Amino acid sequence: MTGSEESTSFRLAYVPGVTPAKWVKTWNERLPDIPLALVQVPAAEAPEVLRAGDADAGLVRLPVDRAYFSAIPLYTETSVVIVPKDHVITAAEEVTLADLADETLFHPLDDVFDWDAPPGEAAFERPATTPDAVELVAAGVGLLVVPQSLARLYHRRDLTYRPVVDAPRSSVALSWPEEATTDLVEDFIGIVRGRTVNSTRGRTPAKPAADDKRKTSGGAGTRQTPAAKAQSKSSAKPAGRTARGARAAGGKAAKPVKRGKPRRRS
Repeated sequence: MTGSEESTSFRLAYVPGVTPAKWVKTWNERLPDIPLALVQVPAAEAPEVLRAGDADAGLVRLPVDRAYFSAIPLYTETSVVIVPKDHVITAAEEVTLADLADETLFHPLDDVFDWDAPPGEAAFERPATTPDAVELVAAGVGLLVVPQSLARLYHRRDLTYRPVVDAPRSSVALSWPEEATTDLVEDFIGIVRGRTVNSTRGRTPAKPAADDKRKTSGGAGTRQTPAAKAQSKSSAKPAGRTARGARAAGGKAAKPVKRGKPRRRS
């Protein structure tokens, strides 16, 4: 692990549509002395923000450059098409790309999908951003396919959406520069993976083994309690040495054997 010198705060970048609130709450409960600063960035700019060191880690959309970044996939979103509320598509609970073949579909410059061939008829221009494309949908000049979280983020009362069952999907991941895997990054990894405070993974020190506890160095030894010392001394005495010891064992004291005088040899 690199980055032994930790900063006094943890900077987390996140892209539009991602909601980091639950992880931030857990961070504040576990590490109240280390502030977590949120940095919202456009999806296309997130890799450069992490490369420049302007954030320690980020909740980004895949794919990322795995030669430079580490990434932990978190979830994959449903793709939806945003339409006006009075559009014919609203009569269905879900649609396919074939259902959109005759529709004008916007393909904004910040589109998070890597389309091999964008479905539908090409719009007269490519909007600069997804919010710009949403405004054009509200104007009734086309439709837009986005991850469901973006449809919710840019919600308007005059618009709605329907799932597109065979559209590409966008996955969200926790990502960070592999060479900048600090202890604080490890802490946040544990949080997003659902590790408990007492987990042995990450920064939690493992308990010493029982054998290590018995090891001593130099003349230092393990101290005994007075009761243990007394028991040790009593067990060291030979059994049957005294009548009292014999009676304690449940038997009678043995009588001493009298020896006569040796006979003279004739």
